Amino acid sequence: MRQAIHHFHVETRGKGFYDVTRVVSAWARGEGLTTGLLTLFCRHTSASLVIQENADPAVLRDLERAFSGLAPEGEGLYEHDTEGADDMPAHIRTALTQTQLSIPLSRGVLVLGTWQAIYLCEHRRGAQSRELVAHLLGD
Repeated sequence: MRQAIHHFHVETRGKGFYDVTRVVSAWARGEGLTTGLLTLFCRHTSASLVIQENADPAVLRDLERAFSGLAPEGEGLYEHDTEGADDMPAHIRTALTQTQLSIPLSRGVLVLGTWQAIYLCEHRRGAQSRELVAHLLGD
């Protein structure tokens, strides 16, 4: 059994979905394992991870609209507003999604479905520097 760990830095330009599939998959492939499990962890409380459709960009736009409805921004809506009106909604959106994903590795590649991609979800309006940590365990 072998294991590897890697830190990815993702620069965001504000709210949205950032496809990290290619860079994470390339790293996993380069580790030379055949079978295993990748754990991908987002080290933030106002950003998250999802596996979502990559074929139709309307899916991501619809998700963003849904998040906006579930956790709207606005002055006076939340007690926690220290970092601005978008801060608490970002925490809520992170709580509704995930900060960790587990993806199997088979024959040296991540086992994602045909239309699946790994996205970092930036829930804050401003540009951010985000860190993802990947842990790969296998043979």
